[in-house]
Amino acid sequence: MSNGVHCHCQSCTIRGLMWPAVLITIGVLFLLDRAHYGPFNFNHTWPVVLVVMGIIQLASSVASREGHVQPPPPPTFRPTMPPAVPPPANTSAPISPEGR
Repeated sequence: MSNGVHCHCQSCTIRGLMWPAVLITIGVLFLLDRAHYGPFNFNHTWPVVLVVMGIIQLASSVASREGHVQPPPPPTFRPTMPPAVPPPANTSAPISPEGR
């Protein structure tokens, strides 16, 4: 669920580019593998995806967080307790030891 609050600081903007960059990198690596262009074989070039992820993570960590919007905390769930039911009234007379 989206709460409608979006941060537009540089750090969050760069972090938002992580998965598009990973998908583009994988697509380019597959294209080079299928086109047999140069010594590119996906079995040997897949670590490039990890390098791209690391570069984006590093860029995000050194970017400015000025204007960062902290998302609101998630709502807490407090179960409601049903009202306490009083014990039934005792209508019988107490038994005395002499009245046996």
